[in-house]
Amino acid sequence: MFVDRERELTFLDDALAREDRGQMILLYGRRRVGKTELLRHWAMGSGLPYTYWMADKEPPALQRRKLFARLFDTPLNRAIDFTAWSEFWEWSAPRLAQKRQILILDELPYAITGDSAMLTSLQYAWDHYLQNSPVILVLCGSHVNVMQTIQSHHSPLFGRLTGQWALAPLPFYALKLFFPGWSAEERVAAYAIVGGVPAYLRWLDPQRSLSDNIRHVIAAPGSMFMAEPTLLLYDEVREPAVYLAILQAIGAGYHTPKEIGDASLISQSHLSTYLNTLQELRLVKRRLPATLTTAQQRKSRQGRYHLSDPYLRFYFRFLAPHLDTLAFTPNQVLDHIQKELRAFVGQTAFEELSQEWLAGRGRLGELPFTPQAIGQHWSRHVQVDVAAVNWDSRDILLGECKWGAEPVSRQSVRELVEQKAPKTLRLLLGEGQGWRVHFAFFARAGFTTAAAAELEQRGALRVTLAQMDNDLAET
Repeated sequence: MFVDRERELTFLDDALAREDRGQMILLYGRRRVGKTELLRHWAMGSGLPYTYWMADKEPPALQRRKLFARLFDTPLNRAIDFTAWSEFWEWSAPRLAQKRQILILDELPYAITGDSAMLTSLQYAWDHYLQNSPVILVLCGSHVNVMQTIQSHHSPLFGRLTGQWALAPLPFYALKLFFPGWSAEERVAAYAIVGGVPAYLRWLDPQRSLSDNIRHVIAAPGSMFMAEPTLLLYDEVREPAVYLAILQAIGAGYHTPKEIGDASLISQSHLSTYLNTLQELRLVKRRLPATLTTAQQRKSRQGRYHLSDPYLRFYFRFLAPHLDTLAFTPNQVLDHIQKELRAFVGQTAFEELSQEWLAGRGRLGELPFTPQAIGQHWSRHVQVDVAAVNWDSRDILLGECKWGAEPVSRQSVRELVEQKAPKTLRLLLGEGQGWRVHFAFFARAGFTTAAAAELEQRGALRVTLAQMDNDLAET
């Protein structure tokens, strides 16, 4: 099932419209995010002949033979053996340049790491044959580090790309297409567990409830879900055990460098290098309070490290600590997940979707002001789930996200307005003088009559789960 990806298909179709010269497009993203399916879907619908080749962990000579066989529709045992990539492209490029076609080279990092001369020879083929031809060349791969290196000024292909796209997971609203029978609550919880990674969404069974999927699919013996964290790292880093220890520490709730170092037993002098790598791989993100100015962010020591990938958050929070007992006492582990899942969903996906809702409404001009920054606010004295700021107009919005089963009470409203807001303004905005303060509440179970009246009196935003579910599909 192919869903969404309208923006990506438009980007790729734009390359088809430029017929006056060759196109070299770079598409990259993490494993399982749907790169191959997107490219195949696009190529099949393009109306052009296309060739798809995926590199594997093989000797370069065998890679060249397989690529030749695929490009020229030749049996593998009759493919020409080239002694170097330069010979391969010198023979192949002028023949490929004779007609308009799409060439997709997938998992290119395997070819590059096998023989670094692959890029230099591809550069030669592009410069001398392909750039002035009708060929559309797509380079694709999952190794984020290698694919980003292709874009650097040290790369032989620097300045030659005609387009590039980092493929992200699917947005929340796409889950309706995977699980049409699930409630909004189940879909938000599923989004907290697996995010928008297409492969993970397909692994889940839409005929089962989310609870049954956790028990019988995610945590089942031999499940692909259980092997995924290790697979994500082993192709990307040289010391996977060290990185796994860091991810486990963050997943267990340690977010400052000192906390992470103490929990993972990694010295601070080495930890920053590992954390930088995990950020480059988009597995970890360093967050700062949205209420800090750009200048303050550059000097701030308030940064907290969080896992970017929803499944890694779920895995290291609930499964990794119990791997030795999960096979023997699964009910005990699953009961623990059941008890703690509500808080986990509220602190992860629901807060993030609330911030996404604000961003979408801001783009549509439906907020009291246009936010320049959206995130959270925290300090030693106060924590606010959602914060949005416009420094130019001196507007700030503070919001709370409630994923509990009970409606939001008037007490919760007054706690935000009378306690948290003054502390936030006093600490960061010089007593809040000259600032307009706005409030918002995001609630799974709605609002009591008293809370609704209090929010209306203060002109606060009141967002239900049903409204959020509907609005996110529109933005």
